[in-house]
Amino acid sequence: MWDEAFPSFLIGLREGLEAGLIVSILIATLVRADQKARLPQVWTGVAAAVALSLSFGAVLTFTAANLSGHAQEAFGGVLSLIAVGFVTAMVFWMRRSARTLSAEIKEKVRASLAMGAGALVFTSFLAVAREGLETSLFLWTNVRTAGESTGPLIGAAVGLVLSAGLCWGLYRRALKMNLTRFFTITGVGLIVVAAGVLGYGLRDLQESGLIGGGSSYAFDLSGHLDASSWYATLVQGTLNLTVTMTVLQVVGYVAYLGVVMTLFVEGVRGGGSAPAAAASTEKPATAEKAAAPGGSVGAEGGPARAGRPRWVLPTAAIAVPVVVAGAVIAISDGKQDGSATVAVSEQDCGKGFAAPRPGQQVFQMHNTGDKASEVYLVNPATGAVYGEIEGLAPGTTRALTATIGSGDYAWRCVPTGGKSVTSAAVHVSGGTEVKAVKPVAEEDLKAPLDSYKAYVEQGLATLVTESGKLQADVRSGDLATARTDWLTAHLQYASLGAAYGTFADLDGKIDGRPDGLAGKERDPGFTGFLRLEYGLWHGQSAAELTPVADGLAQDVAQLAHDFPGQDFAPGDLPLRAHEILENTLRFELTGDTDMGSGTNLATTQANLTGTQELLTLLQPLLDERDPQVLVRVNAGMKRVGDLVAAAHQPEGWTPVDRLPADDRRRLNGATGQLLEDLAPVPALLEIRKAA
Repeated sequence: MWDEAFPSFLIGLREGLEAGLIVSILIATLVRADQKARLPQVWTGVAAAVALSLSFGAVLTFTAANLSGHAQEAFGGVLSLIAVGFVTAMVFWMRRSARTLSAEIKEKVRASLAMGAGALVFTSFLAVAREGLETSLFLWTNVRTAGESTGPLIGAAVGLVLSAGLCWGLYRRALKMNLTRFFTITGVGLIVVAAGVLGYGLRDLQESGLIGGGSSYAFDLSGHLDASSWYATLVQGTLNLTVTMTVLQVVGYVAYLGVVMTLFVEGVRGGGSAPAAAASTEKPATAEKAAAPGGSVGAEGGPARAGRPRWVLPTAAIAVPVVVAGAVIAISDGKQDGSATVAVSEQDCGKGFAAPRPGQQVFQMHNTGDKASEVYLVNPATGAVYGEIEGLAPGTTRALTATIGSGDYAWRCVPTGGKSVTSAAVHVSGGTEVKAVKPVAEEDLKAPLDSYKAYVEQGLATLVTESGKLQADVRSGDLATARTDWLTAHLQYASLGAAYGTFADLDGKIDGRPDGLAGKERDPGFTGFLRLEYGLWHGQSAAELTPVADGLAQDVAQLAHDFPGQDFAPGDLPLRAHEILENTLRFELTGDTDMGSGTNLATTQANLTGTQELLTLLQPLLDERDPQVLVRVNAGMKRVGDLVAAAHQPEGWTPVDRLPADDRRRLNGATGQLLEDLAPVPALLEIRKAA
């Protein structure tokens, strides 16, 4: 939980101490001016600021919950960017204003004393509300990033409590600390955290469709790092760095961190080291009465207006933001046809679920059990799925948005390691027909999987022959023929893309890249097709390349021997169609894997062939669920295939980096669109546990 709590702890500590110092200055100024009777007005302003901050957080939460999936991504992305802007401004403001903060607040208090109770309430309200609103926004962003509320809320609470203790100690002169150093260190930490929030926000905007580049990845370490490991979770929770990030995320992260951190550090170096806001920690001393221009101020807290009870101003200041927030939430909630909290567990599955009205609905799914659970909104007769949430942790709540039409509906709860439970059904009438996803069981994928395994086994047998021929070419010193036979063998391997996940370490040996190797292309750990390509097109001798060709032939033979016994999970099969071309866009169409032959587009064509083979086997299942998916996909496959084929000239393949700029843009755009068209395939054919 600490990885999810730490960013919120840091913001709670930092913002809490800022607000606490301001309140301390207000109180100290009143006490020194012998105006203790005015202290309730300060606390009224503080309470109003807290009420506004909590109300703001509630509005964000309920507004987001009532949006569609894409709208939620856009809403979260925009607010993440706003949160980054607020936190950045706060960090620089405190660095710049710390030395004069006490004097400025004292001056505002002295002016307020002459203007009555409302002015002092307003002064304290403004002084605290900014920190409160920033805290609410940043905390809401952290909760959304973490996907659950417990860790971030605990972190923020601990930070606020600690900041309150520090402020009390500073006020009572029981604690000494270098506040300049404190705000510098926490400022650096918040800049790093804000960079991660910026990256997360940009990814939200990409997933919402507001900005592009969602399939252009800067790196993907998922094949080398376990995203669920403690270290990956820690880095993701504290810094918002994930094992897979898009180019835009990385550029935004690096640019923000580089520019903002440089400006902040340079400002700290040039600003001296006097203790910040030291005046705020002074203990009340001799009475230093403030002159009250315009008349004396009595113990009642300023001139009272006739006929107005003293409780009206404090009550209004605290109640108004709460009432306004409630109205906003009610209006937002009223835009949907209903929102209900539904229990998820083996004992309470579907508790709280009543027959909803037709239309788009938002259900707050709350896991009341002690196990993580999947939850589906289903047609109880057919098992067809209208909506789902995976990995709902115990004690957490997540929104599920679904469109309700006429028919029967029930909840299916599938706890990890537990028994699947289906709730009582409810009937909805008066709506239109809503299309649901027909569930896929593991046995439904058995026939396509067996056919694909047979395709791969046959392909590997051909590959053994072709790699043996390539080995013979190199051994005989006929490197010209070896270059031709290298391409034939490599394209054969590239057409087996959907099986790469089952090849284990042999895939890295056969077709691995030199990324991360100390010696790059000449590193002993760089083997296989790409290493042989480098040597064949960079003038290396047959003697140098013979061990590489021998190793490749040996690894291919080992793979052909091992594959029939490899575990190929049926659920992985629908994922591969998208993954093959995702890797094509990232590696082949960027030229990243070109070791000299300039044949990345030939490899792209082989990847298309492998994808088409897989889709042909999955077609019966897809046509049962959404026939239009393959209509769009097949059109996209043809479009990309035609663009690739146009780059094959009589003299050979055009290297990616030599394609005309317009042709390259069209090819990348068509491939990106094809990936979008392929995206529904895994969701349509996901294995879902039956009741």
